[in-house]
Amino acid sequence: MKMVLAIINYDDAQDVINSLMKAGFSITKLATTGGFLKAGNVTILIGLEESKLDACFDIIREHSSSRKQIIPTTAELGMGFFPSTPVQVEVGGATVFVLHVERFEKL
Repeated sequence: MKMVLAIINYDDAQDVINSLMKAGFSITKLATTGGFLKAGNVTILIGLEESKLDACFDIIREHSSSRKQIIPTTAELGMGFFPSTPVQVEVGGATVFVLHVERFEKL
């Protein structure tokens, strides 16, 4: 038995979750925030048999894409002036962990 822990960008999360549920996966969803952008993420937990890992990864990969985004930053130039300098960053995609589960019970 395995547990997939996937951290997904908020913009991609609903498509990923809907597709996983349509494929028969049971999901627990947690709202999370993280990264240097402090952007909204969704962390999903999925308990599954090892034989279903590839199907799970394929769905996550298909519905969570990386993309470039321009965000404003601030830089102090003295005397309290903070102009906004846009910076291009990569957002989206998913970070996925697979954990071994010693024991699983639905109570």
